[in-house]
Amino acid sequence: MGRPPGLSVRLKLTLSYAGFLMGAGLLLVAAVWVFVLRDLQVVSSRPGDFTPIQAIILRSYIPATAAVLAFLLVFGLAGGWILAGRMLAPLDRITDAARRASTGSLSHRIRLPGRGDEFRELADTFDMMLARIEAHVAEQRRFAANASHELRTPLAISQALLDVARTDPDHDPDELVDRLHTVNARAISLTEALLVLGRADRRSFTREHVDLSLVAEEAVETLLPLAEARGVTLEADGDVAPAYGSATLLLLLATNLVQNAIVHNLAEGGGVWVRTGAGPGTVVLTVENTGERLAPRVVPTLTEPFQRGTERVRGDDAGVGLGLAIVDSVARAHDGTLTLVPRPAGGLRATVELPAA
Repeated sequence: MGRPPGLSVRLKLTLSYAGFLMGAGLLLVAAVWVFVLRDLQVVSSRPGDFTPIQAIILRSYIPATAAVLAFLLVFGLAGGWILAGRMLAPLDRITDAARRASTGSLSHRIRLPGRGDEFRELADTFDMMLARIEAHVAEQRRFAANASHELRTPLAISQALLDVARTDPDHDPDELVDRLHTVNARAISLTEALLVLGRADRRSFTREHVDLSLVAEEAVETLLPLAEARGVTLEADGDVAPAYGSATLLLLLATNLVQNAIVHNLAEGGGVWVRTGAGPGTVVLTVENTGERLAPRVVPTLTEPFQRGTERVRGDDAGVGLGLAIVDSVARAHDGTLTLVPRPAGGLRATVELPAA
């Protein structure tokens, strides 16, 4: 943004320091003048008349006063310039870092040494902002690469099926249609999930009062047939949990959590427990499930798009790898958090904490 040239902050501080010093000097000189003139008037023979000695004193005092004021001016300008430079040195480093960041360099940090003050607090805040932006950009790049790969896969499969059908006239057309339908349905699911993820990240939704316990109950009822088909026991209980946000997105959050818990579970005798509760200023939704043991280092990566646990098997209902990513995005869009903790006996405990309405 273009701005007309102006005085630098260092020069402004220098002039301010010199002006303050000159003002203090003038006040001191004025005070001395008052006392000197009063004393001279007291010893003079007539008011307004001075003896030759008194006149000499006055003539000597005036040049001395001018010399002192001139010295104060030069000293104030030189000292103010040096002091302003030392005080603004951290700001120069912050400005240089901001200029480098504006060109796309996000890996550098200011790391301003010394004890805490306003400049160092600003530098530390700027370093944290750069770290978050760098992590976000890296995450977006990984997401773009993974999304491109995931979207390319169904297209490549469809192309291969069509090529086979073109070269093999005896190929069963019903089987081709069924397989193309499956591939196309997966591509549609992936595209819809990506749109939901982008919508949540932009926070472009209408907020209203939502009872998180009713949302969890609806998700459980919807997915009960899937749990029964997989032999998973599904239990839900909890207290009223009033939140404020999008009922659609919060239902999607609960549904993804419960579906994730059902799909990634034990082959036999698995269980899923859904609970809601309210605390001081927050509401909590917890979904806990049995399953294979997860390494602690794997759990934090499960909220990244298209990430699945190393021992998780992709099945027909395994989704497109965006379930927990959408949950995390929806929670953050509602100023909440998603916490994932591996259970010692195997499985996962997912806790969503949102501000209470």
